[in-house]
Amino acid sequence: MTSRTPAPALDDVSKRIVEVLQEDGRLSYAAIGKAVGLSEAAVRQRVQRLLDGGVMQIVAVTDPLQVGFARQAMIGIRAEGDTRIVADHLAEVAEIDYVVITAGSFDILVEAVCEDDDGLLDVINSKIRAIPGVVGTETFVYLKLRKQLYNWGTR
Repeated sequence: MTSRTPAPALDDVSKRIVEVLQEDGRLSYAAIGKAVGLSEAAVRQRVQRLLDGGVMQIVAVTDPLQVGFARQAMIGIRAEGDTRIVADHLAEVAEIDYVVITAGSFDILVEAVCEDDDGLLDVINSKIRAIPGVVGTETFVYLKLRKQLYNWGTR
């Protein structure tokens, strides 16, 4: 894991900056400043602190099918031992873009994005099941993406 600067306290202005960027991550610092009542330089500093503190990321979200990844799946994992260690190993797998430790039927849920079924099979058999502590998996193959948003705002 990478070390981060401690997360800054989120005042109302920083929260609004996050919300504005969730609506359109391509806005200029000047446009964000206009929306939140700060100078361009002040917005630039705040955004950098939010990035450095791990509060947010600014990324391009793609449709996996349109960029060559025809197979996505959510994989439920049952583990023994320390689930945090298993989750850390799973987070190192390149094809896995989402890892959460859960309560319920599965100890960990991961999302895998692969080029095809052979790639998914390789991830499950050669990468996930090879991790010490993994005792079982259940794969939920995505048939159609109906909604994917990242604009839930702040509290």
